[in-house]
Amino acid sequence: MLVYLHGLNSSDQSHKAGVLRERLAPSQVLTPSYPAHQPNAAVAKLTDFFSGLLKNPLPVVVGSSMGGFYGQYLSRQFEFAHLFLINPALTPWDLLSRYEGQSQTTAYGSTYIIDRDLIDSTRRYAVADPCDPVRTTLFLDKGDEVIDYRIAESLYRNCGRLVIFEGGDHGFRHLDAAIAVIREELRRESA
Repeated sequence: MLVYLHGLNSSDQSHKAGVLRERLAPSQVLTPSYPAHQPNAAVAKLTDFFSGLLKNPLPVVVGSSMGGFYGQYLSRQFEFAHLFLINPALTPWDLLSRYEGQSQTTAYGSTYIIDRDLIDSTRRYAVADPCDPVRTTLFLDKGDEVIDYRIAESLYRNCGRLVIFEGGDHGFRHLDAAIAVIREELRRESA
């Protein structure tokens, strides 16, 4: 079973979610809906979601952008078979500070302002040491125009599997290559 965690203004019906469901069939791909722009509510909703999952088999989790940030935090609260991060927003307080005061609209149609409370509330879910036993693979596009790939690269240099692609963008142009790696992990888990 695979769980996909979408990014900040995205949804459980995103392009990546659809491609993962299509290309990883017949493996089950779950895509929970949660308010990624509300860190406390997002973590509460995802905590409820993961609490309700069967523990056997352990889920393989894929988090994109802000979903990667939440996935990293939740992998320390729940046992995952593997954590895959796609262009993850691992220091969202820095990223969001650039947009403070700006209005955003989610894929669900909700409008919100990036304010100091939102920015500061992300710090509660930071992971102090990513180099713990959680098996993690990162897929990073050097051309990501939103998040500098070198942040994730430096945090996971000594403990995660790094798959770094030339070019690309924040939408992640290398999903097919990532799916091939994820598919192998799902095969290993089901064997």
